[in-house]
Amino acid sequence: MKTLKIYILLFFVGLIVSAIQPKEYFTWFLEVIPAIIGLIVLIFTFKKFQFTNFTYLFILIHCYILFLGGHYTYAEVPLFDWIKEVFDQSRNNYDKVGHFAQGFVPAMIVRELFIRKNVISNKGYFNFIIVSICLAISAAYEWIEWWVSICTGEGGDAFLGTQGYIWDTQSDMLLATIGAICMLAFFSRSQDKAIFKINQQ
Repeated sequence: MKTLKIYILLFFVGLIVSAIQPKEYFTWFLEVIPAIIGLIVLIFTFKKFQFTNFTYLFILIHCYILFLGGHYTYAEVPLFDWIKEVFDQSRNNYDKVGHFAQGFVPAMIVRELFIRKNVISNKGYFNFIIVSICLAISAAYEWIEWWVSICTGEGGDAFLGTQGYIWDTQSDMLLATIGAICMLAFFSRSQDKAIFKINQQ
């Protein structure tokens, strides 16, 4: 419980710092609102289901990715401007970090839910279904970006963040898929240990 309180404190510290003179307050709001909604959902479902601290940590990291993108806008994060110059890239690619996390963290969340709630009996389809869910989440988010951009015009351009790249939507979904696969390939054992530990409590 102490660890969770620290995570919540860090969440609000990150949120507040990101809200101090962001590039655009409208874009900031659009970028951080998923993190705020996520926190509300986790709080209201906490008594029914408590994730492992391992999963909560990566949820917090994802929130910080959103906070940073909201503060600067995804197209203007300074570190990735520097990377753009050093590696002669055509655009600021911080948004790809965000979309990688958009696959990685949901995969971790869904995987823990599936294991602890014994959702899938046939384990042969386990990873395929998780990756498919993450891809569906990514596609749904692209619909939201598209809808916001249509409704707000120029005000939504920073939120959409294509930077003139015509394959931005497709590459975003690809990065989310890669993120989900990387989570399953490299972090499943660590998550299993965390789940085992919480089951022993």
